[in-house]
Amino acid sequence: MIHIVLGIVLLAFGRRLFWLFVGAAGFVAGFDAAQQYLALQPDWIIWGVGILCGLVGILLALFFQRLAVGLGGFAAGGYIALYLTSLMGVDALLWVYLVGGIIGAVLMYLLFDWALILLSSIAGASLIVQSLQWGPIYQMLLFGVLIAAGVAFQAAWYRRLASKEKRHEP
Repeated sequence: MIHIVLGIVLLAFGRRLFWLFVGAAGFVAGFDAAQQYLALQPDWIIWGVGILCGLVGILLALFFQRLAVGLGGFAAGGYIALYLTSLMGVDALLWVYLVGGIIGAVLMYLLFDWALILLSSIAGASLIVQSLQWGPIYQMLLFGVLIAAGVAFQAAWYRRLASKEKRHEP
């Protein structure tokens, strides 16, 4: 359920709430890693690791924006790469996460606003679709529709704010 709520928030407000995007990416990365590597531990430890990673992401986003941009892009890019390869039936590999993470980090640095819109939409769609137990074809269709909807919504909001700021310039 938490994945769906985070996914919806990222789809709609990923760019606007940058700190939340970085925190959500940290939470999901920490939670998923804890589930995989600490499977025998109590649930509260797994949740604690996820929450701790999310809080670290939020603090980084608030106080060290440049570092957070790179780490958030890396975490989201790696997560997205793993999800996309799992849709193709490939087992999760460390190099897939690393390559996806590097691409995500580079995109975040070069095209911050648009990369944030795209990555937060893809990450939000991934969280939602992964939480549903649908067939692969339906998952891919929903994945595409959610990405398009998230990008369209956030882009419209971004353009509206940018045009408002231009009108208020001296």
